[in-house]
Amino acid sequence: MRVVVVDDEPAVARLHTRFVSAYDGCEVVAVASTGPEAIATVQELEPDLVLLDLHLPGCSGLDVLRAVRAGSGHQPEFIAVTAARDFDSVRVARLAGVRHYLVKPFSAQDLYTRIDDVVRDFAAATAPATALDQDDIDSLIGGGPASTVLPKGLSVETLAAVRDALSSAPWSSAADIAAAVGISRVTSRRYLEHLAQTGAAARRLDYATAGRPSTLYAPR
Repeated sequence: MRVVVVDDEPAVARLHTRFVSAYDGCEVVAVASTGPEAIATVQELEPDLVLLDLHLPGCSGLDVLRAVRAGSGHQPEFIAVTAARDFDSVRVARLAGVRHYLVKPFSAQDLYTRIDDVVRDFAAATAPATALDQDDIDSLIGGGPASTVLPKGLSVETLAAVRDALSSAPWSSAADIAAAVGISRVTSRRYLEHLAQTGAAARRLDYATAGRPSTLYAPR
């Protein structure tokens, strides 16, 4: 895949370029450092993937995304990268069409997991035309299985909010997610446990706190 890296910090751009270049099958074809430069570069080079910082001089990464999506030309996939991990930022990014969201700083493996998802999407897009079932559609648009019946007392809307909050702050406690979403800690734990039981989240115990260890959650 031909990749454009967009970041206004030269050291960060070099690091992300090194990460991408080490992924077998990826080639960084350009680096852009401002919003207008990113738009021009994407429109000129027509990359397959853009690693896009959301906070850029000139115009924001979301403005870059909207400008490219509004055009009639080639449409690359985007992986948004940002230090913002609050619920409102994640929600706005999702509404703008962001499906892959990485919080800085992240590891090479974190990035490779997102690139794996993009590669699978490309493979599906080039496969012989077949009718998709609901799970296939949900996977392509980045949602969970719509046909899943939630336990009594859980809502689809709140579950989506919890998933978004957890995606922006992996290895968070129920209290952390409760504060981000605006729900009680007990309610947050119910949703997180549901995600863990259905395989959408991983659990681990944190022994760093005094007293009983706390349970931390991360998206799978």
